[in-house]
Order: sequence, then structure tokens, then C-alpha cells
Amino acid sequence: MSKMSEKSEFDRNDVEVRQIDNLYQGFFTLHGYQIRHKLFAGGWSDWFSREVLERGHAAAVLLYDPKLDQVVMVEQFRVGAYPTASSPWQLELVAGMLDKEGEDPEAVARREAGEEAGIRLGRVEKLYSYYPSAGGMTERIHLYIAQVDASQAGGIHGLASENEDILVHVLDRCDAMSLIESGRIDNAAALIALQWLALHIEPLRQRWLNGDQ
Repeated sequence: MSKMSEKSEFDRNDVEVRQIDNLYQGFFTLHGYQIRHKLFAGGWSDWFSREVLERGHAAAVLLYDPKLDQVVMVEQFRVGAYPTASSPWQLELVAGMLDKEGEDPEAVARREAGEEAGIRLGRVEKLYSYYPSAGGMTERIHLYIAQVDASQAGGIHGLASENEDILVHVLDRCDAMSLIESGRIDNAAALIALQWLALHIEPLRQRWLNGDQ
């Protein structure tokens, strides 16, 4: 078995775009691509059509109190969950869209923590940057974990101008993990961040409680 390379054998130069059409412009933008790409066995694919949702990029942050061993999460209505979920109110991480090109994702995480949870972030560490659904969206999520004082968290927050109605929850870490098992927490960013926390809990707490770099 060969060792997996850190990069694919292909890159952007192995793709050809014949045409891009603007199919829809609203809260999100939908583009239609006429595209082809190189094949693993050699040669090129046929030309084919794909629709791509342009919804911008986002930052999400897991708020964690190492002293109390608690996480702070938010609950809000999500229209995308409405057609299939028993309840479209999702238990999530604090998150927000990058409003402009080149905006610092960590700065967005700090801003959204104030707007959505009424709490200030202390130490912030980057976890991952990932595509939630690269088959049809350009969005990239920048995922963080941040140190907070969970005793200061609570209440209802959000911007009325953005139709936000956000309820803050403070959970013992073990209870949050149980909500993954029960299916109550079922969105990607929260699952990834909480599972990262489960794998790294001891060194993280030691580092943060001791003030280590």
C-alpha cells in the first residue's frame, strides 16, 4: 500500500471551464458551469453541467470553559432543516459569514460570539478549515475553539435586522457528547468540533489552565 500524498495529483490546471452562467441572484447566488476535467485513467471527461451555490465563507467557534468543563452553544431556527427534521431548531456553534473578501475568520468568530451569545472570547485556537459540501457549494468553514467564562453566558441574542432569534445554552461537556449520540446535535461544525474536543480534552485543559502557549 502506497503512502497517501498530501496533495492530489491534479490541480486547478487540470480543469477546463467553457462557460459560467448566473442562474439566480438572491440571498445566495447560483451559477451554472459547463466544465470538464482530467481523468485518473488518462484523458479528459466529457463536457458536463453543474450548478454551484455561492454562499460565501464562514467562521464557526466552539466556546469552551476549561475550569467548569462546559461548552456554550446556541439554538436557532434553520430553514434548511425544515423539510426533513422533526424540529428545524438546531443546536449549533456560534458562527457567522465572512462579510468581505480577505476578512479575518478569527475576527468574525470573535464578533459573532458577542452578537449571538453575548460573550467575549479569550484564547482562540484554529482547528480546521473544510468544505461542508464541495459537490455543490463553494463555502469553506474556518473552525475554531475558544476559551470563555461559561458562567457569564445565557439569554436570548441575535440581530433583529437579520431575523435572528438565538437562545444560548450552557452544557456540561459530557452532556454535549451525549446529545451527539442521541442525534440532538446533528450539524457538521458542532460534530467536528465536539469530537475534536473529546480527542484533545486533557492536553487542551492543561494548556489553557496553565496558560501555556
